[in-house]
Amino acid sequence: MNFTGAVLAGGSSRRMGSDKAFVTVDGVEMVARAANALSIAGASAVTVVGGDARRLHGLGLSHRVDRFPGDGPLGGIITALAHFAEANDHDDAVVILACDLINPSPDAVRALAAVLVDPTVDVAIPIADNRPQWLHGAWRIRSLTPLADEFARGTRAPKDAVAHLTVHEVHGYEQSWFQDADRPEDLPRNAADAVPRYDLPAPLED
Repeated sequence: MNFTGAVLAGGSSRRMGSDKAFVTVDGVEMVARAANALSIAGASAVTVVGGDARRLHGLGLSHRVDRFPGDGPLGGIITALAHFAEANDHDDAVVILACDLINPSPDAVRALAAVLVDPTVDVAIPIADNRPQWLHGAWRIRSLTPLADEFARGTRAPKDAVAHLTVHEVHGYEQSWFQDADRPEDLPRNAADAVPRYDLPAPLED
């Protein structure tokens, strides 16, 4: 399945105390680890939605301004789908990851994208620890209009915006692949020790 990739980096990181996209794990910024997993998995192009454009460009990453800053991850998903729709790429799907995954897996990315070989499926969402992982899914670009319509009606949670889409739940993933880091204590010890502590503005997103 041909696909592109996007990383969501628009959260406030208030609980981390520092922009978690740029916290390093094993010497690599978490946002770059997510982008690398998408590229290794075979994404034809990868962009980051939201976050610090200057620092992201400094890491060699493509960046797109979140069209709906402060309105949660659904706005970032819509921004990513709209970007690749406007790019007129031949790829019909976008795998979208949050920027705070500790150990993003290229194999899991490939498995998600492969679900969309079935033309009847709009969205592939992994299930880990009996919970849907809505920020780590594969989305057909045709999902853009239904999602945007739901957003315009006030819906903000991805799980509430898919009523008119065919969602395929993918089971069998290890919970460890979806371990994210909201706080320094969620990080591996060496990474947590390196997180600077300072006050951040009031949160726009979690």
